[in-house]
Amino acid sequence: MRIESLRPDEVFVFGSNASGAHGGGAARFAYDRFGAIWGQSEGLQGQSYGIDTMSGLRVFEEQAARFLAFAAEHPELRFLVTEVGCGIAGYRPEQVAGFFRGAPGNVVLPESFTAVLEGLGSA
Repeated sequence: MRIESLRPDEVFVFGSNASGAHGGGAARFAYDRFGAIWGQSEGLQGQSYGIDTMSGLRVFEEQAARFLAFAAEHPELRFLVTEVGCGIAGYRPEQVAGFFRGAPGNVVLPESFTAVLEGLGSA
């Protein structure tokens, strides 16, 4: 799924870096189109939500867990998750999809992540 526009209740979820320098990939798209804030690496930013995918898997997993908790607290929003961590950060869906196991119903994961989670029996 390629995300080109958002409804008012939708949030674009992208991979960021620790400095919040949204210079490329989905982060740049979020900055250009959906209100990502230069210098903010994590959290809600306009109609986007950043997860630091560039500071190692432990940080990525911790921030993904915080994102899932945030999404659960905001059922009025629909979160469209890109293949976070699978672009510039260089991870494969098999390495990171598990971080999104148990995502609430208002979180839409990319097909590559859902395929991995279904394979694990935990979609």
